[in-house]
Amino acid sequence: MRGSGSAPTERVLDIVELLSRPGRGEVRFSDVVRELSLSQGTAHAILKTLTDRGWITRNPATKAFTLGPALTLVASSLDIGRPLAHLARTSIRRLADTTDMAASVLERVGDDLVITAFENPADLSAVVQPNERIPYAPPFGIAFAAWDSADEQEAWMRRGAADDAGLHQRLRTVLTRTRERGYDVDWMTPALSQAAQAIGTLSGDAIPHTMRSVIDRLRVEFASADPLPDDSTRGAHPVATISAPILDADNRIALVLAIHPLRAMTFRQIQAAAKPLLREVDHVRNSSAAH
Repeated sequence: MRGSGSAPTERVLDIVELLSRPGRGEVRFSDVVRELSLSQGTAHAILKTLTDRGWITRNPATKAFTLGPALTLVASSLDIGRPLAHLARTSIRRLADTTDMAASVLERVGDDLVITAFENPADLSAVVQPNERIPYAPPFGIAFAAWDSADEQEAWMRRGAADDAGLHQRLRTVLTRTRERGYDVDWMTPALSQAAQAIGTLSGDAIPHTMRSVIDRLRVEFASADPLPDDSTRGAHPVATISAPILDADNRIALVLAIHPLRAMTFRQIQAAAKPLLREVDHVRNSSAAH
């Protein structure tokens, strides 16, 4: 839900997220001020409070800030309070080992999808990043939307097709086909994904109606592109992600498991790669039910 947040709270969370970025080097006071566009007074007050509460610590020699011990207690409680997410993280570790592909967990946070866990057997950090936010709108989130509630599916499709009935129907076909298959196949290369995200930022009443129509069509084209619908199509096509949903005890989508082949694959190779992914999905669901 956007538009009703607390700006002071957002500033605190921005600092915690800045410090938690994987691969991030040392973060000093000047970095916080510059990268988050905070005043020195605001940054100092937040950093002091977080330090006093043990959420962050400051190296007395380098003056750099890092996450503190109090966050360890918060993180450890996730295994108790969010058992499904804990099981999913264990599953992607197995997937990364058995498939030699990067694997991730995707969850919905408000109007975004967030990569909440990531296992990387190779140097693929430039392609996928933990904590990366993706707009929950076409062409993104097909694996989530295909199993979402009817109302949420309609909202997802409207964000990509507005009031165009033809585009709306194409997106519905995409969701139906994905659900029948049991998993989603993302054909977008990193370059196409970046282009799709850039297109996703072009929205709002400031855009002329004719231009909004073009943007909507581009979103749907990205979402509905499926060059390899069945094994009758020969040849290989680039595959970025294969993802499948994990449903909770009430049969509602809770999160998504994904592997990232990042290579050209035939239909049969995709089917073979999806098998260990679907086994892990079943394992998480069954293990969660057993508890």
